[in-house]
Amino acid sequence: MGAISFSTPASQEVYISGTRRSLRHVFSSASVRVAVLIICILWSIPTFGLFVTSFRDPIEINRSGWWTALTPPYDEFTLKNYETVLSADGMGVSFGNSLLVTIPSVVIPITIAAFAAYAFAWLQFPGRDFLFGMVVVLLAVPLHTALIPLLRLYSDDNIKLTGTFLGIWLAHTGFGLPLAVYLLYGYISTIPKEIMESALIDGASPFTAFTRLVLPLSVPAIASFAIFQFLWVWNDLLVALVFLGTRDEIAVMTRTLQELVGSKGQNWEVLTAGAFVTMIVPLLIFLFLQRYFVRGLMAGSVKG
Repeated sequence: MGAISFSTPASQEVYISGTRRSLRHVFSSASVRVAVLIICILWSIPTFGLFVTSFRDPIEINRSGWWTALTPPYDEFTLKNYETVLSADGMGVSFGNSLLVTIPSVVIPITIAAFAAYAFAWLQFPGRDFLFGMVVVLLAVPLHTALIPLLRLYSDDNIKLTGTFLGIWLAHTGFGLPLAVYLLYGYISTIPKEIMESALIDGASPFTAFTRLVLPLSVPAIASFAIFQFLWVWNDLLVALVFLGTRDEIAVMTRTLQELVGSKGQNWEVLTAGAFVTMIVPLLIFLFLQRYFVRGLMAGSVKG
């Protein structure tokens, strides 16, 4: 007996195809756009409220919510909060320290992760799968569980890395490497095999293929991780307090803002202005690298 098969009339197939196409068009053009718009509005409301609060008088801030400033009788907006932040003692030094901490903490893990991701993707060596599995496992390790062991190691008399920029560079490098390796591996592994084979046939060594071929092609993924790492390190307070300490000459911006607020939470309105002051540099970084951002996130998700 012949195999039993089920067939669909041609007219019905055309109808089903047209229905699917119509549904796809509706969801892509209407529902998704509305959903994205609603999410963007809900996500932006707290930021907008923070922005309005940064221009309000401290007395008005304690008296009513930020939305009342936009309804009659309108509040009198002021730049006092921004003047307090910008004229604070040590803010200029803290800004330089934040750059001094952040830039190496972005460059070092990217450099190491690029080599590691290339090795995991294209080189054969013993224990490759096991080591890459360890990288994936490290993604799930909470940062806070490593702070005390690292601090004890840094405090050793033979090492003495507490209160130094080298110590915090190494700490941020260690915390950022698993994500960096995983993200870059997902991108580098999608490079067509024919391109790599052509480079080897032309006599390129693995190092030459990495520097002349893989790195230029991996710029979107590198830029994506650079944005994530820069935002994380620039806005960090916990790691800076643990490994840099409380000395004013090496304080970062987040710690200086904490000192302005005070231990009891007084003058907390300074944080609203300080948040937008500290936001300027990450915003410029994102605008400069945004064309690579989406490409770097999406490229490693699908092969083919």
